[in-house]
Amino acid sequence: MKLTKLQREEIRMKYGGRCAYCGCQLGQRWHADHLIPIRRSERFVRDESKAYVLDKYTYKPLREKYLVNPEADCFENMVPACASCNILKNSLPLESFRATIAGFITSLNRDSTQYKIAKRYGLIQETKIEVKFYYETYGNNGITD
Repeated sequence: MKLTKLQREEIRMKYGGRCAYCGCQLGQRWHADHLIPIRRSERFVRDESKAYVLDKYTYKPLREKYLVNPEADCFENMVPACASCNILKNSLPLESFRATIAGFITSLNRDSTQYKIAKRYGLIQETKIEVKFYYETYGNNGITD
């Protein structure tokens, strides 16, 4: 959905100019993200007999773009996000995004020598806290149910 400048500013200020996910202060290059994801996809165009429709110049099957979850493509579903959170979230549902972030400790312990050494020297303390998104605590002074 195409947003006006006024709508973008309203979305940016939804959580005090902070990312809805990590809570960092948004810079100039922030993203308007769909909280409930839409997924853009493509499919081949077929005629009434279910045969593929071919491009008249290339004779390749025509493709059409569509939204998997079009009802979520609305202003009310838009939240401000820093570029890194939005790119990482991609088209993941919120709980999958939360699980991805929670899994970082496992992958760091498995794959990063620097992380393992820093942990041995006491530079890093791992916790088992639940991943909470900034928008879940915004306005509650960090207090959640």
